[in-house]
Amino acid sequence: MTPHQYQTFIDQLTATLNNDPRVLGLIALGSMAQRDYQPDQYSDHDFFVIVTPGAQPALRQQLTWLPHADQIALAFMETAHGLKVVYESGHLLEFAVFDPEELRLARVNRYRVLLDKADVMTTMAALSAATAAHGQQETADSRHHVGQFLTNLLVGVGRHRRGERLSGHKFVKFNAIHHLLILLAKHVPTSNGGILDNLDATRRFEVAYPELGAEIDDLLHQETAVAARGLLALAQRELAAIWPADFQWGTAVITRFLQHVE
Repeated sequence: MTPHQYQTFIDQLTATLNNDPRVLGLIALGSMAQRDYQPDQYSDHDFFVIVTPGAQPALRQQLTWLPHADQIALAFMETAHGLKVVYESGHLLEFAVFDPEELRLARVNRYRVLLDKADVMTTMAALSAATAAHGQQETADSRHHVGQFLTNLLVGVGRHRRGERLSGHKFVKFNAIHHLLILLAKHVPTSNGGILDNLDATRRFEVAYPELGAEIDDLLHQETAVAARGLLALAQRELAAIWPADFQWGTAVITRFLQHVE
């Protein structure tokens, strides 16, 4: 989708919903919010629609209000409030339909209010602040994340050696990485940290940390045990200053386990 097509979709969606008496608000999220970065050819449209109580089921089930609804190839409920829609072009929508009370359940970071007929702006500001506070709470305990990182490597390589290769991949290349990226974002300085996503530690990490991102990506293409050894070495190099002193023995034990070749 070209930039012009992307914006045209937003304009059409906004105009349609603005003329619908059931609709109280439209919130653009992620790339669609066009805040710290602009959408590109790979960006989807991610948004919230706020409606009067009782109108949610109709908008979730009857999608004729979407632009080019006749070109929808796939649509399904992803959550109790949210849907995913794929057009025949391959373009993806991810959106949720809330009433004002349900909206308070959401978590948001980058957003832009496109329609506001019920003081949606105030609710969104509160949600954004609550999401940021929750993210700070999750990243506060570095000791927890170091421990989780180490033990996920240990479990993942053990399962890989047992023959549970898929589970091994998951523990090393998903679970462990999650904790490692949180630690790196918190403790390794960068001039572009504002681009990071407090809802997903992997989003735009390479933009904030080009060299580290490339190094980690290379490691994730390696066999599970090789990747685990490389990730641990990287973590110890970059996070030496915050590595818990009482974890040194355990780290040495796990390092020895990862280096064992059967």
